[in-house]
Amino acid sequence: MRNIPKFNPEKNQRAILLLGLLSILFYFLAQYIPLKQGERLKNEMIRASEIMAEASASILECRREKDIPIDKEKDFNQTGLVGVDFSSITTSIGSLEAKRTSTNPDFAALIVFLLNRAEVKRGDTIAVGASSSFPALIVAVLSASKAMGLKLLMISSLGASQWGANIPDFHWLRMQSCLQEAGIFELLPIALSFGGDRDTGIDMSPDGRSYLLDEAEEWGGLLIHEPDLRRNVQKRMSIYEEKSGEDEIKAFINIGGSWSNMGTDSGVLELKPGLARFKNFPSDEKRGVMHEMALRNIPLIHLLYVKGLAQRYRLPWDPRPLPEPGEGKIYKLAIETQPSFLLIAAVYFLVIILILIFRFLKGSRLNI
Repeated sequence: MRNIPKFNPEKNQRAILLLGLLSILFYFLAQYIPLKQGERLKNEMIRASEIMAEASASILECRREKDIPIDKEKDFNQTGLVGVDFSSITTSIGSLEAKRTSTNPDFAALIVFLLNRAEVKRGDTIAVGASSSFPALIVAVLSASKAMGLKLLMISSLGASQWGANIPDFHWLRMQSCLQEAGIFELLPIALSFGGDRDTGIDMSPDGRSYLLDEAEEWGGLLIHEPDLRRNVQKRMSIYEEKSGEDEIKAFINIGGSWSNMGTDSGVLELKPGLARFKNFPSDEKRGVMHEMALRNIPLIHLLYVKGLAQRYRLPWDPRPLPEPGEGKIYKLAIETQPSFLLIAAVYFLVIILILIFRFLKGSRLNI
């Protein structure tokens, strides 16, 4: 017959006290041991966010100076980075909420975090394939690159989906000029394309294509106009390789849903947003720039599914107002993903489990 043990409040209090002391000890270890590396990353993330906030303010001021109206209902945070429903240079449908969400300066912090996870270091070279459907994400990448001191090679489109850089008098090249005049960024794209279906802008109006062609010719740089996917991708890869020179490309960032960057295989739609990896590769004729970069073992950062990015990396969806740099939950990732923090957390939970197992076994023996 088993003896029912008497309740011993003193022993339970000792156990609670021990667990409490352990929690306090590991809390301080978690706060201070990963401090050096984690704080450095966090500060870099905050700096990128501050640069993006400054850049966004410059774009807003420039847009107002050009007397280009802002719809206060659609762009309720007054960023100047949200376009219109439809124009002559609109290529496809787009999500207004996603475009507004991407104007959060903390997206620049996210890019720093992702580049850090991809082991990109200060002074490295990265390549970017950008659709101007997400001008705010382009600004985020530029801001992160400046904060990290990177060499950035960008090929961008001129056509854009709904609510992107689709205002004819304020397309991406105009926005970029505003940023250059304000002295925030000096970067020019190494090449341009029309974007849209087959990267030729055929889903824009004829007037829109003609207008952007004139804008590209006035800009004077290289314009990619190749409707064959394989040749288009090869041309882009050769441009990246030529412009990188002897420097190795350490990461590729895809912004938006460019036909050239993503290719035509449906498997690309299964890629997780953020730091991404292909499980399988399609045939040559279906591969985009992302596939070619991955085949060269170059890390991929995929910026398309904005809601998925927000959910995965603790960013608010369609926030109003926009958070101030340094205040969002994303900055905790700088500490929580450090190896020392993860080791401390693992040891802490192991100790707690061992204590509970010991007490359970001891209590079981007393009940026999």
